[in-house]
Amino acid sequence: MTEIWFYHLETTALKAALPDLLEKTLQRGWRAYVLGQDDDLLDELNTHLWAYRDEAFLGHGLETAEFADRQPILLGKTGERANEAQVLFSVTPGDLPDLTAYQRCLIVFEGRDDAHIGWARAQWKQLKTQNFDMAYWKQNDLGRWEKMQ
Repeated sequence: MTEIWFYHLETTALKAALPDLLEKTLQRGWRAYVLGQDDDLLDELNTHLWAYRDEAFLGHGLETAEFADRQPILLGKTGERANEAQVLFSVTPGDLPDLTAYQRCLIVFEGRDDAHIGWARAQWKQLKTQNFDMAYWKQNDLGRWEKMQ
């Protein structure tokens, strides 16, 4: 069954937090699909992931680009998994694809965005009724993730 983890960003912006989460995903041997509904945000993330740290980059591509199926990380709006991703990252409010194809779904939401928080809460309520294995992670004052009970 798909694990669904909610990541509540409180001290770190999405662009700063996402690369670390993606690195951990790749370290497990998994591929990732980053689902967003905003073209500008996807373009920003596409550029950012190539140069987020001087000594590292994350191999990735847009789902509309050639060779999308070869990318370890795919950014897109359709959720179609051309790269056969095991992990879905939902980074903007919007419809989620069929989650049963994924081993894990991370719903990453901004703590300073009331609309995003409201959407995440609605997703929690809806997904809870479907008996998914769910967890809620929140950043502490140092920006580290803590699993909430």
